[in-house]
Amino acid sequence: MVDHLLRLRRVISTIWVISQTIPAASGRPTNSCRSYCGNLTVDYPFGLQPGCGHGGFRDLLFCVNDALMLHIASGSYRVADIDYAYRALTLLDPDMSTCDRIAPGGKGKGKGKGNGFVVEPWRAPYLTPTPDNLFMLLGCRAESPLFQGFPGKHLPCRNVSGMSCEDYLDCPAWDPRPRNGGPGAPPECCGVPFEAIRAINLTRLRCAGYSSAFSVAPLKVKGASEWAYGIRVGYSVGGEFCRECEATAGVCGYDGVAFQDLCICDGWNSTTNCDTGRSPATSLLKTDRFSLSSLLQTLAGLLIASVVL
Repeated sequence: MVDHLLRLRRVISTIWVISQTIPAASGRPTNSCRSYCGNLTVDYPFGLQPGCGHGGFRDLLFCVNDALMLHIASGSYRVADIDYAYRALTLLDPDMSTCDRIAPGGKGKGKGKGNGFVVEPWRAPYLTPTPDNLFMLLGCRAESPLFQGFPGKHLPCRNVSGMSCEDYLDCPAWDPRPRNGGPGAPPECCGVPFEAIRAINLTRLRCAGYSSAFSVAPLKVKGASEWAYGIRVGYSVGGEFCRECEATAGVCGYDGVAFQDLCICDGWNSTTNCDTGRSPATSLLKTDRFSLSSLLQTLAGLLIASVVL
């Protein structure tokens, strides 16, 4: 009898501990998907935890020593800013040339040419550099795909948002300014918008390096030394799913198996919003008046009463 009581008390103690670790239903889920990395807020459509954010951005962002990193097919980039109002990210590539520094390989010598920018085909509809972003391809060979079919004309090279290679080559890092290679020779710098070639793959393009800058309009800058260097990438999710989910007190996420949108509600998930799609099974286990926590506490109380009696 004594052994039976001891075992019963252990069961009661275990149930009571479990019941204290399960929060009661509050009627409104907390946004457990919102995260922070350094001084940046990571919110929908992005996420650092599986199931958080939009499925098109899964396995994209990682927080490493308080630095937010973005990883795609071409490499890893540090995220300097996320502009949720304009739906854009600013990325930094440490091996990219700027006005003050030519990265190793940027003048056709050495290694470390930089990542460029290549997105996985399935992710491309969600993530692409903005139209006002200028990619400046450096030290490209004459046999580069950029120049095939246009000998001596270099038709792909152009200005973007008032920025040009002509201005860039006046930067201190290029002192003395490169000389023209002569008729038919490829330019030292070829500026292109992303939509012109759809991938900044430096190996395939046979270029030694690159730089990237984006417009800071409506601010007026005097020259390349005042440009904003980095890669400005726009993101898009489409649809009204998340807005409708949040309007019904839900948190936006995605199904990690089916990779479809999910609205994370108070203890259950919906493929629409928190006002529809609730199953009877989850309704029984998760309501304001009768949560799983209260169920375990009630069970523990009944066991205590049986022992006392």
